[in-house]
Amino acid sequence: MNSIQLKSRAKINLSIDVLGKREDGYHLVEMIMQTIDLYDRIKISALNEDKIVIKSKSLDIPLNDDNIVYKAANLIKNKFNINSGVEIYIEKNIPVAAGMAGGSSNAAGVLVGLNKLWNLGLSEEELKAIGLKLGADVPFCISGQAALAENIGEKLTKIDGLDEDTFILVCKPELFVSTKEIYEEIDSKEIKRRPDNKLLINLLKEKDIEGLSRNMYNVLEEVTKDKYPVIDKIEQIMMQNNALGSMMSGSGPTVFGLYSKLEDAERCKEILLQEFKQVYVVKSNNKGVELDG
Repeated sequence: MNSIQLKSRAKINLSIDVLGKREDGYHLVEMIMQTIDLYDRIKISALNEDKIVIKSKSLDIPLNDDNIVYKAANLIKNKFNINSGVEIYIEKNIPVAAGMAGGSSNAAGVLVGLNKLWNLGLSEEELKAIGLKLGADVPFCISGQAALAENIGEKLTKIDGLDEDTFILVCKPELFVSTKEIYEEIDSKEIKRRPDNKLLINLLKEKDIEGLSRNMYNVLEEVTKDKYPVIDKIEQIMMQNNALGSMMSGSGPTVFGLYSKLEDAERCKEILLQEFKQVYVVKSNNKGVELDG
């Protein structure tokens, strides 16, 4: 096998709660994550030379060793003493720095792809353990579906996710949000409202999307909204156009809305496209990384 192609999917959060902070600076969280069918394509090709080459047409990602994809390939290469190289081509569709784990998802894709390309025979659990060294979202991005993530985000419990009848409208405004800044600010705030994750898990199990939409909550949202009122504006547009609920994903700035009718989601997409470039209508998906072809 000389090359392999994969889909690496984005995620949204249906809830985020921040419970504290560890001495090493990592935050303790409890959140519900859901994979969606918005994905980057990653093509990994074997090289005879012992080097890692990253290529992409995207101007928004580094093509050197700053890219988490490079770090993922390097980590596996060193761990298993591989002395051949790879070229990794990233076709970027997931918005960058969006609170949708695009980078983590790409790293997950590279770990899964190199496991196959180099015949390493690693199990999903072994890949997740390696992925955790790269970032707390990487283990989830490997397996995807829906999960309750606890501790620093690496303790995953699979749960029922959004069903195929739910349409997800995603809008990423053109601004950069520093995750580090948002979490630092939440440390100094008293959190007055928190998501009820047990309730949300039950509502997902019962396929009660209206109930879920009313009860989704992200504690980071108030901090990010204070800095960037456009997030609130996008939510309002979605709610005025028949969204069952609308919320920010991650630390922002991406906003998503849940819809029961495709035509409502498509109509709101057209409205948002008048002002924002990155707007998508997708469904949920029960896979994280998937071999493509």
